Amino acid sequence: MQITSSYKVEILKLHKPLEETLKVCRRAVEWLCPVIDGEWEALSRIRKEKDRFNAAEKLIHTTKNNEAKYAFDEEFPKMPSYLRRAILQHVIGTVSSARSRAGEVPWNRACRRMIRNHYMPVFYKDNMYRKEEDRVYLKLYNGKDWIWQEIHLRRTDVSYLRKHWSGIRAKSPVLIKRYRKYFLQFAFEQSVELTKKEVEKQRICAVDLGINTDAVCSIMTADGTVAARKFISFTAEKDHLYHVLGRIKKEQRKHGSKSVRSSWAYARRLNEEIARKTAGAIIAFAGQNGADVIVFEHLEMKGKIRGKSRQKLHLWKKQAVQQVAEHQAHRLGMRLSRVCAWNTSALAFDGSGKLERDKKNHSLAVFRNGKQYNCDLSASYNIGARYFIREIIKPVPETERSALAAKVPAVQRRTSCVYADLLKLREWKAGAA
Repeated sequence: MQITSSYKVEILKLHKPLEETLKVCRRAVEWLCPVIDGEWEALSRIRKEKDRFNAAEKLIHTTKNNEAKYAFDEEFPKMPSYLRRAILQHVIGTVSSARSRAGEVPWNRACRRMIRNHYMPVFYKDNMYRKEEDRVYLKLYNGKDWIWQEIHLRRTDVSYLRKHWSGIRAKSPVLIKRYRKYFLQFAFEQSVELTKKEVEKQRICAVDLGINTDAVCSIMTADGTVAARKFISFTAEKDHLYHVLGRIKKEQRKHGSKSVRSSWAYARRLNEEIARKTAGAIIAFAGQNGADVIVFEHLEMKGKIRGKSRQKLHLWKKQAVQQVAEHQAHRLGMRLSRVCAWNTSALAFDGSGKLERDKKNHSLAVFRNGKQYNCDLSASYNIGARYFIREIIKPVPETERSALAAKVPAVQRRTSCVYADLLKLREWKAGAA
């Protein structure tokens, strides 16, 4: 399996050359847009992408055997060849996409301005990017000429790249501008072989994502043994987030919604950081306990959210946690699976039926037999059980399904399976063997 990971490092100082480089690149994009759009009727007849690109390059670049139709070289003198080609490829793709979407509508000024403001240059190795031990050099535009300049990175970023990414194939870095700062984003490609263990030998990490408790993890095996458990909650970070939301609420009452745009952006960044930390903690716990598969619920929330906790539900980054965890799990060779989320928290793991939440403490539940238990921990058991039930039933022939349905009828309904049903299924399977 091919995995591409990215890591961006902040560039210290050199803001003026970086700004000039970004300006000239975006001006080149704006200059090329009407040129390629005007020649699109002829270029679109060329089917092969490589031949189309070569034909477009001959229109703007003069060589010994070619006289350019347009004065791109005079407008942007000494531009590095790889950068020119990257900009041209970007414009060709953009014009092609706009033409196909708009139904052959000529290029308009609004689209051109939008693309100019969003283009970020790529620094190809040797031509625009060079690395010598811990020193990094970029070819930048200083307003008059393109020259090599050393860029300064944080020591922590350099040591992180050396520790975690040395020996892994790196793609050409891309210049990124965010929050008035410049970053160099590296992309790394690696081949990973995911685990292929049989279900009976697997150890899984069943994860129940929550709002009050960020995640509850349980390490389980196919026979129903719970080897380890962990509650993950970043209380300090969430307290900070809620404090910021309280300030936003006060500002909105006094000055209106337009006055808190920057505060909302800050709150979103805090929320994203909590999601990344939660995913990292899940992967760390799974790796420490030798998990082969990480199991989440398939969470979908449609329709308008109502109630006292609607803001918390809107801020709940459940999908972001799963996406980050999936990427990190694949890097470590672990698989990721999802199960039906219906009734995982509503049903007791011991098979006693629906549970009742404690009114004072919503994370505690009371089973029908009077036992008190943590609701999220019970849900994580049910999530792990549903995964094993599904994987165990898959290879069972149809001729044996009727006997299975008679002995353990609950496993036929995926929306009501609980941990107790997994134990019954194991007993049936042991007796059948």
